[in-house]
Amino acid sequence: MTRFHLHLVSDSTGDTVHSVARACLVQFENSEAIEHIWSMVRTKAQIERVVGGVAANPGVVLYTLVDESLRAPLVDGCRKLQVPVIPVLDPVIGALGAYLSRPSRGLPGQQHMLDSEYFQRIDAMTFALTHDDGQSAWGWSEADVILVGVSRTSKTPTCIYLANRGIKAANVPLVPGAEPPIELFALVRPLVVGLTNDPERLIQVRRNRLTQLKHDERTDYTDIDAVRQEVATARRLFTEHQWPVIDVTRRSIEETAAAVLKLLARRRGEEA
Repeated sequence: MTRFHLHLVSDSTGDTVHSVARACLVQFENSEAIEHIWSMVRTKAQIERVVGGVAANPGVVLYTLVDESLRAPLVDGCRKLQVPVIPVLDPVIGALGAYLSRPSRGLPGQQHMLDSEYFQRIDAMTFALTHDDGQSAWGWSEADVILVGVSRTSKTPTCIYLANRGIKAANVPLVPGAEPPIELFALVRPLVVGLTNDPERLIQVRRNRLTQLKHDERTDYTDIDAVRQEVATARRLFTEHQWPVIDVTRRSIEETAAAVLKLLARRRGEEA
């Protein structure tokens, strides 16, 4: 295992540079980064502290500073220390500037401004929490998306992820032996999407959940025949109502959400 120091420098919250670092690090096996996060760096005095931190723990430096008066001393300091210093936003900003034939504004933290999109995300997050697990059926008609599926098909985390994209998402669980809520079948505006999972994989997830809760797992909840029947019944319901279906067996939450967004975009395009 190779361990190394990784310094993440940002003039805002650091979310962007952290996400880029994580996306790149997974490509290198047997490597572990000791992360040093330097966020809200907006003065030369703070830059000096960053350079001092790099000197104490030499390693790769990734930064998302847009103010040239801050970038220059950071780059100079890292070069003197002979450590790599990488501006992760420069290729994208440069390409956009060339395409749009205009310079960037060079203002930090613009993605976090309290604009209409920010309040849309907050509204969507509140909606997802209020309408989680079949709650508040009276508000389902206001949703953009309704996710339907048996227990442990990633309905809730997918709704939360969609909410962070400004999408109002609710989810409805399908419970063995119980009829789905009648409100579900009267919906017109929302896109209803069925989520399914491979029964054997579903049992693994459910057993892990029961272990976390310290419950006895010898129930129909994890019985292979019962779970197969449960999944088959759900699929018949999806087919009967012509709801699109997403198999989450080999999908991450992000991949499932991307598939939902694609279906939503297609539907909105057909309605336009």
